[in-house]
Parts: sequence; structure tokens; C-alpha cells
Amino acid sequence: MSIFPTTIVLATDGSEEAQLAATTASELAQKTNSELHVISVGPDLPLYELPEHPAHFEDVLRQNRSTTKEMLEQQVKRIEESGGTVKETHLREGRAEEEIVEVAEELGAGLIVMGSRGHGRLRRALMGSVSDAVVRHAHCPVTIVRK
Repeated sequence: MSIFPTTIVLATDGSEEAQLAATTASELAQKTNSELHVISVGPDLPLYELPEHPAHFEDVLRQNRSTTKEMLEQQVKRIEESGGTVKETHLREGRAEEEIVEVAEELGAGLIVMGSRGHGRLRRALMGSVSDAVVRHAHCPVTIVRK
């Protein structure tokens, strides 16, 4: 039995910090012979976001999905160009922290890797932090990568 994870989940949003997390996750996966799964979570707009134009709601959702999917594909391409291998991608919508934890649990991941912008205490208290929430709720270790 190995102490290394056999499945690593990389959570990405396309930010600079996520790029650093991708490099970290890819190198860890290669060095520990682990599968690398990449997840990106797009926004899930509630109906009240566009109450006067419900016909535009589907258009907005479609555009958000397309943008998130494109960013996810670009991240996978960068990982593969740097010599890494991605086992599977996961495109989700909703609250990022919940979706990341759920996918990691479904996969039986041994490690979650993600970036953090490090906004500071006040902004984190007011807006919340995806990385903080994932650390609190994940069933496995979480590596937070910062600039």
C-alpha cells in the first residue's frame, strides 16, 4: 500500500493561481503515478438573476457553459503540452466548493489541488473562500497553491 494518492483532483478556474496549481498537480501525479482529474465549475444562475428576460436565461446559461468548457479544455491542453496526462475532465455548475468536494468523493480522490487568490481576511469573511470551504468539507487532504 502506498502513502501517495492514486487519484488527484485539480480544481481550476483559469486564474493565474489555478495555473500554478495545475503545474503542481501535474507534477505530483507524474511523480506518484496517480491519475489526474480536472474539474471546473461554472456559475449556476438562479432564475431571479434575469426576471424580466426569462428568454435570455437559457442564452446566458449556454454562454457560461461554453466559456467554462473552453477554459477547462485550455487547462487540459496546457497540462498535456507540459508532459502531464489528464485521465478525465469534469464540468459542473453550481457552488464551486460543493461541486469540487462532491467530485472528489465520487472519484475516491486521495488529494485535491487548487489555487487560492489570498484576498485577505476581510474580503474572505464577506465573500467566502472556495478554498477554505473545500478544506473544511473535503474527505481527503487539500493542497492550496498561492503565488
